[in-house]
Amino acid sequence: MKLTAAALVGLGLFAAPALAQDVPDLAGREIVVVTENAYPPLQFLDKDGAAIGWEYDAMAEIAKRLNATVKYENISWDAMIPAVSEGQFDLGMTGITIKDDRKEKVDFSDPYMRSEMLMIVRGDEARFTDAASFAAIPELLVSAQPGTSPFYAAIYNILDGNEENPRVIKFETFGAGLEALKAGDVDLTLSDSTAANGYVAASNGGLKIIGEPLASEDFGFIFPKGSDLVAPINAAIAAMRADGTMDVLNQKWFVDYKMGE
Repeated sequence: MKLTAAALVGLGLFAAPALAQDVPDLAGREIVVVTENAYPPLQFLDKDGAAIGWEYDAMAEIAKRLNATVKYENISWDAMIPAVSEGQFDLGMTGITIKDDRKEKVDFSDPYMRSEMLMIVRGDEARFTDAASFAAIPELLVSAQPGTSPFYAAIYNILDGNEENPRVIKFETFGAGLEALKAGDVDLTLSDSTAANGYVAASNGGLKIIGEPLASEDFGFIFPKGSDLVAPINAAIAAMRADGTMDVLNQKWFVDYKMGE
């Protein structure tokens, strides 16, 4: 995938330096991390089936700095927040937007990334060019996962605010909705810029991004309420931002990495 430095700055990927701070020693503690592996370039399976991505690299660096070990588990998006809330896992990561209603169920880390909600269409789409022109054609459909930021953006930023609007076709995974778009079963799907640019870059012209960003959002890791891991993880995030590690990860995954290779 290829983004310019200016675009990365616009997405908040090159964050302003934070003050360095002491990072605690967790004495080899195991942290059980759950993810979905469906959100490139944050976390996904490569062509050989290996789990890779920005979040995996960030978590490996966090664990190294905290003197901790990481065990990974996999779960669907719709089950992740409830499972972490119930204490089944120590930490959840999958580009989770920090929202007040979610804070009632889980604790969040400090933001590690800011992104924007983008509209993805087929490469030959010419019937509409932005949110307003999509909304004006009643037969057009948008795919979304219920409960996600793209779902709410489709409902409230594009359509009429009715969460049962029949123009929103619900899918269990983002990937299923994207395949429906490619097949012509829906006409639009939404994703934050981190994933959207990756899918478009890998599509060889089959997909494109239209219109202006619909909203910006901050991503954070999630924890069971009251977790004693929040402060150490935040300390590691601040230290990584201050010493340039975040910039290195952004360069690797948002500029240098080529999806599908």
